Amino acid sequence: MAAPLNYRHLYYFWVVGKEGGIARGAARLDMAVQTVSEQVRALEHALGHALFKPAGRGLTLTEAGIAAMAHADQIFQLGEQLRTAVREAATGQGLRLAVGISDTLPKLVVHHLLEPALQEPQVRLLCHEDEFDRLLADLALHRLDAVLSDRTAPPNPNLRLYSHALGEAPLAWFAPAAIAAKCRRKYPECLAEMPVLLPTSHAAVRARLDHWFEQRGLRPRIAGEFEDSALLAAFGRAGMGAFPASRWSYDELRSDPKVKLLGDCPEVVEHFFLVSAERRIQHPLVQRLLQAAAH
Repeated sequence: MAAPLNYRHLYYFWVVGKEGGIARGAARLDMAVQTVSEQVRALEHALGHALFKPAGRGLTLTEAGIAAMAHADQIFQLGEQLRTAVREAATGQGLRLAVGISDTLPKLVVHHLLEPALQEPQVRLLCHEDEFDRLLADLALHRLDAVLSDRTAPPNPNLRLYSHALGEAPLAWFAPAAIAAKCRRKYPECLAEMPVLLPTSHAAVRARLDHWFEQRGLRPRIAGEFEDSALLAAFGRAGMGAFPASRWSYDELRSDPKVKLLGDCPEVVEHFFLVSAERRIQHPLVQRLLQAAAH
């Protein structure tokens, strides 16, 4: 049986790797250069591989060192999260849920998906919006508990990520009431008579919308394309053009007198996923989200 990993040696290696040399690492640690060097060599001996190689006046990581550094980053990131989790538990601050929100997701849909977790008393919700790939990197480093997106995580041998279906919702088309009143043709043909706002190809649903137009022989006049769905809806409601929205946005949009529902679009469906860094979910609030979706 292999000897347990010495985490003090791992920490010295991690600091030296971040500083780019033994001397700089030792200065940061406020230790003797010889002592730090011996600790790093002890880790290399325990792992059976060299972790550094000379590079000019300093050191650079070997392939084995790069792999070790990636794991060390996760370990010490988790260490910082441990401090926060213990402090929050001891002070009764409730459960903390850090969620990455893909910038293509409609904001009303995000609230709908997270609503089961919000029922937990004293929940502390942290939402980080960014591009999907960046969020996946943060998830792999355990900076996030989960990521919500309109697509599954792509296969990546370096990242063990798991995608769980949360639900789906068909789209509908809305238009500013003033523009809709001028149209002579019925839905969906009327979309060829008015300016149309669409999500960019950044969103998974864009290709499905393009196919939907093509199937019906419609050639819309695209007046705007938006990466952010909330911005798309805001410009549509302000009078710029017709726009698609998730059925989960019906209540808010239909209560707006300046917007008219043109018609349902059941052929185009948005899919929503929760991406986790573990196959078996441990976080109780993430479990609650998946359980709610299953029911």
